[in-house]
Amino acid sequence: MTVTFPPGFLWGAATAAYQIEGAAREGGRTPSIWDTFSHTPGKVLAGDTGDVAADHFHRYRDDVALMAELGLDSYRFSVSWPRVQPTGRGPADRRGLDFYRRLVDELLAHGIKPMLTLYHWDLPQELEDAGGWPARDTAHRFAEYAKLVADALGDRVEMWTTLNEPWCSAFLGYGSGQHAPGIQDDLAALRAAHHLNLAHGLGAQALRAALPPRRQIAIALNPAVVRPLTPSPEDADAARRIDALANRVFSGPLLQGAYPADLVEDTAAITDWSFVRDGDLAEIGRVPLDLLGLNYYAPTVVSAASPDGPRAGGGKDGHGTGHSPWPAAGSVDFHQPPGETTAMEWTVDATGLRDVLLRYTEEAPGVPLLVTENGAAYDDKPGPNGEVHDPDRVRYLHGHLTALAEAVAAGADVRGYYLWSLLDNFEWSFGYSKRFGAVYVDYESQARVPKTSARWYAEAARTGTLPEPPPA
Repeated sequence: MTVTFPPGFLWGAATAAYQIEGAAREGGRTPSIWDTFSHTPGKVLAGDTGDVAADHFHRYRDDVALMAELGLDSYRFSVSWPRVQPTGRGPADRRGLDFYRRLVDELLAHGIKPMLTLYHWDLPQELEDAGGWPARDTAHRFAEYAKLVADALGDRVEMWTTLNEPWCSAFLGYGSGQHAPGIQDDLAALRAAHHLNLAHGLGAQALRAALPPRRQIAIALNPAVVRPLTPSPEDADAARRIDALANRVFSGPLLQGAYPADLVEDTAAITDWSFVRDGDLAEIGRVPLDLLGLNYYAPTVVSAASPDGPRAGGGKDGHGTGHSPWPAAGSVDFHQPPGETTAMEWTVDATGLRDVLLRYTEEAPGVPLLVTENGAAYDDKPGPNGEVHDPDRVRYLHGHLTALAEAVAAGADVRGYYLWSLLDNFEWSFGYSKRFGAVYVDYESQARVPKTSARWYAEAARTGTLPEPPPA
């Protein structure tokens, strides 16, 4: 079957500042929570840090040239908050803004459309010391930061994303402690989720006020495709509970103007939700979304807890800490879905991408969708001739882009796809042990080698048609 995409469909790739930039102490940049976390013994595998990462800060021109060689239409990157506003307060540092000006200018010179993400998890450490995302003031600081970046780059960037995967920031950062800042506190996680929602609302208002007309404002969520293990009422209720914590805690305020009643009831033993103040919900949804970004990797399968069942899992991008990221979900067991897995031990199931696109087509009617992250880690190694062949990733991409096309055929308005990731990078608490890139990075020499998947993706972008994948 030939799978084709319409003219104007955006073929992109995505990265995040802390994962690729390096230059952790250059140009006035101060520590983020991830600098502190990665330098804390035992928090990241092998003691890896993002101090150098893929050295994109110094090599961005070469990286943009590589994007152009691969025929990318768009590049989704994040701005390092502590590089632009070193303490999270006060004026911007010109040196930090100038780096992103140079990056954006380079992209535009190569005909690549920038998509800017304001927050991909690198909160300035000084704001964490003042309370972090569980503190209401952080949402207001984010709005001020959004204005600084919009004032500097609004003349040349059309697509703006406020937050990337706020679930991870809230529940892995403050619930399980698998991510920075490494806190294990169910109440803090729920407070952080609300203040991230509020930050989106206030940040979107700041962007709308500062940006020229016709700029597009988005958020990138990572909704879980939650499936019950069996059709039993008990397993269905477990799926409902996790759906509230994974999805509706964000989509409820954002799209319906309210937190789900069942979420509030489920978590009543933890909080009365009094941190949600009068007017907050109106602020969260005051600026309508121009685009909704959705990140997808693998489905989530749950059941009612059994005495000897697996306990609540760690979620995306975390090795275990022994503390669940799911508040008030001790009655839920998590199960590994059957089938092929990636190096992250995530099941390969493209039907989940189709399902999530169709779900948000219904929940956000009239809002165009983007797949802002999708991809897979495999154990990629150069061969004797220096080439890097990754047929498993090619098959993964073919399957998921086919599922995207199926969703479009079923009525989803999907405008583009951003491969995660352009480059191998610092994979959070897994350090450099996992490779998601379509481009291989030799971390000692910083040499870049496009993998087979990069060439395959370039052909898809050039023709708008998926090349056949290699046989399994």
